[in-house]
Amino acid sequence: MSSLDSSDLITATAILSGVFILSFFSGMLGLGAAFATIPYLSLFMSDIVHEVQPVALLLNGFTAAFSAYGFSRSGLVNWRDAIILAVTTTASAPAGAVLVQYIPSIYVWIIYFVAVLYLAYRLFRPVKNIGGKPDLRLAILLAIPISVLAGFLGVGPGFLLMPTLILLGYEPKLAVGINAVAVCPPSFSAFAPHIYTMKISTIMTIYIVAIGSIAAYIGARVTARFIPGDLLKKIFGMLIVFMTAYRLVRFFI
Repeated sequence: MSSLDSSDLITATAILSGVFILSFFSGMLGLGAAFATIPYLSLFMSDIVHEVQPVALLLNGFTAAFSAYGFSRSGLVNWRDAIILAVTTTASAPAGAVLVQYIPSIYVWIIYFVAVLYLAYRLFRPVKNIGGKPDLRLAILLAIPISVLAGFLGVGPGFLLMPTLILLGYEPKLAVGINAVAVCPPSFSAFAPHIYTMKISTIMTIYIVAIGSIAAYIGARVTARFIPGDLLKKIFGMLIVFMTAYRLVRFFI
């Protein structure tokens, strides 16, 4: 029994340590932590739809909220645009979360890997700012399919919304702050369809969310005060690609 307790402690420590690191870097980009932590949590949880995604969505909502608070303290949130986008993403995300209940997990992972490639491309080869006033109307239109896809993947829409905002003319750090606000409520709305089907430890989930929230806030403050945007994107891109590549290798072992 003592060896089992020791093993459980080691596993819990590994989970929380990884969540802290990944949430820190996610908070630096205002993305919410789900996209980075899904492949990591899946190393310890076998059921992506009923275990990994519910935890990841809760974590995404709280880490985005704490990240948004961190950026707001430096004046890096355009609240009008952020709230409009938050309403749009919140209304759209549950559709994807409902769809994933009826689709085999292998297809979820295929879509996830494709999305990772897109994100890596945007982070390592960022689009040039088109100049002029940011196009909020087009951002709203694009936020709808982005949120549906994010709800399907269980990751929150931030991983695609942030590069989209930069493409549409938002200054990178301002895009990060807006993104953090916009991805917070849809994470919770996408979590709602999982409530009656999830199979997760309540205590461990609380620990994961608490550790991730603290890390995300610290990450946001570090970005707001010290980190150049281009370097930040590349660091996060490398983390995402590494974690997802590791998970892909495990499919064939």
